[in-house]
Amino acid sequence: MKVFKFGGASVKDARGIRNLAEITAGEKDKLVVVVSAFGKTTNALEQVLATWMAGDEGYRDLLDNIYNYHISVVRGLFPEANPVKGRIDNSFALLREYLESAKKEGYDFNYDQIVSYGEIWSTIIVAEYLRNSNLNSEWIDIRGNLITDDRYRDADILWSESTARIKSVFNFSDRDIFVTQGFIGSTIAGMTTTLGREGSDYTGALLANILDAEKLVVWKDVPGLLNADPKWLDNAERLEEVSYREAVEMTFSGAKVIHPKTIKPLHNKNIPLHVKSFISPKEKGTVIVPETNFRHGFPVYVKKENQIMVSFLPKDFSFAMRENLSRVFYLFIKYGIKVNIVEASAVSIDVCLDDDRMRVESLINDLADEFSAVYNENVEMLSIRHYTPEAIERITSGREILLEQRTRNNVRFVVR
Repeated sequence: MKVFKFGGASVKDARGIRNLAEITAGEKDKLVVVVSAFGKTTNALEQVLATWMAGDEGYRDLLDNIYNYHISVVRGLFPEANPVKGRIDNSFALLREYLESAKKEGYDFNYDQIVSYGEIWSTIIVAEYLRNSNLNSEWIDIRGNLITDDRYRDADILWSESTARIKSVFNFSDRDIFVTQGFIGSTIAGMTTTLGREGSDYTGALLANILDAEKLVVWKDVPGLLNADPKWLDNAERLEEVSYREAVEMTFSGAKVIHPKTIKPLHNKNIPLHVKSFISPKEKGTVIVPETNFRHGFPVYVKKENQIMVSFLPKDFSFAMRENLSRVFYLFIKYGIKVNIVEASAVSIDVCLDDDRMRVESLINDLADEFSAVYNENVEMLSIRHYTPEAIERITSGREILLEQRTRNNVRFVVR
């Protein structure tokens, strides 16, 4: 049994879904197919949420645009009589009803209830197309099976409960293929949660772990893991094989090909991860394995955008006291803030964070009595694994370096 995960770019239109069906039909093993929201639907739903939270009735037009997009995909795949349109209509009606009646309180909670619909719509359509293509498939609502805590927008898995449910439902007794959603889950009480932005890879890894899959294959619009984002740097080269450790370093630094949480569930059971191109599915791609003797011999560059660098300055010069340090780091956890670089001195701590402004401002306000805070917004974190002087010059030339950290194999810069 294998787990295939298809990202939004691979299913952005009817042609992409037909391609997914061809790739799936060519696989002889049992499959779990994890699908993200179509194209940029998650971004569009985030805009619906923001408009609705602001009390702007324009959210209705934004939602109508998303509906029309999905119906255009349906019409490109199915004859008029297919019942899938009715299912999509009903699901959109449920979301509209929620938006008419729900309280505009608790951004994280409402985020999960609203933005999660993208994966529901995409998988309804994909599962129906596979069924119409005479593939023995079934649609599964992962929310009844992948159970999490109530940390909305970044939920943690409840392993025991999830394992029992998933093994019971994904049992392949009378199905060859299960189609389900990435990115989402639910609490025991049935409230929808999400696993963090771009979390569908993580869903695939969780299912691979629980179901003891032979491998997880993540289908992307790139030929595999590259040593740089080709939209950023020219002459990017494919990494043929990398270790779990190398992949974790890359994803932590901001590589977008794989979600940062993906590796751990695979590592726990030594399940390989293949990153392959849905454009050229016969090409080798990249395989990520527990250990490798393969050495590619060139630097790996990663750029993490949308960062903010915050410096906390204690008002009584007592920062080095353990109580102050522990309080600051506790609040990072409390507010669900991802810290990418930390540098502490006797009188300050500098941190580079994902710029989730609401959470960052809540943290700063919570510390206002004890700490002054200054910050630089619109900065980037640039990382090089296996760095050389030439590699450093290549990405830092002409940039202002605000913070630098080096280890034996890695160097990171916060720049603007």
